[in-house]
Amino acid sequence: MAQSTIWEKEYRQPKLLAPTDKPQKDTLNFFRYLRKKHSVRLEDKPSILDIGSGNGRNANYLAEMGAEVSGIEISQTALQIAKNAAQKKNVSVNYMLGSFGDTFRFPENFFDIAIDVTSSNSLDEAEREVYLRELDRTLKPGGFFFLKTLCLDGDKNAKNLLKQSPGPEKNTYNMEEIGLVERVFTRQEIVDLYSPHFEILELPKKESYTRMNNRSYKRLFWIGYMKHHRL
Repeated sequence: MAQSTIWEKEYRQPKLLAPTDKPQKDTLNFFRYLRKKHSVRLEDKPSILDIGSGNGRNANYLAEMGAEVSGIEISQTALQIAKNAAQKKNVSVNYMLGSFGDTFRFPENFFDIAIDVTSSNSLDEAEREVYLRELDRTLKPGGFFFLKTLCLDGDKNAKNLLKQSPGPEKNTYNMEEIGLVERVFTRQEIVDLYSPHFEILELPKKESYTRMNNRSYKRLFWIGYMKHHRL
């Protein structure tokens, strides 16, 4: 479910995405946590992978702070927006066009940190297997991973969507306004998916709001702080 056409249309005429170039708050909180609890500082130039980098709001900020950042993005329009913003900020980010449901074009043990901010919930199960394998391959042992993804537990809107517009796979629904298929996760599913590759340091549930066609919907998200271990 690479859905490149859907994301290309969305970045040209946004219905779901917030039109901002400011870094995402939960991402900032993760890097504050790394600094406080693990002495990981952006000014020490860690190598960071932004999975589904979009318009560059997170990647460009991290590069401004000193990190060496790469971003994978499926939309050519989003990639160009991100590159233009990086140029205005006078920062360097290695932006790559492609799906993170395919093999990453990076060597083994390349990144200190990876972030996935509500990106992988649009993968199908076959792509998710590749994504997890590639995270495991390219992230250094002892490296850190940030995940923000859609939560099923206690989310009434998610349960309504699953009932009213079921998708092709387990716990997926079709956002009919834009044609996007999304996956929602129980806590146990997150643990089962990521614990073979990561020590899950924190996994709180967070309430937030998603906008669609100028309306706000309360949604729940999993916020995962993880440390990589390779079996």
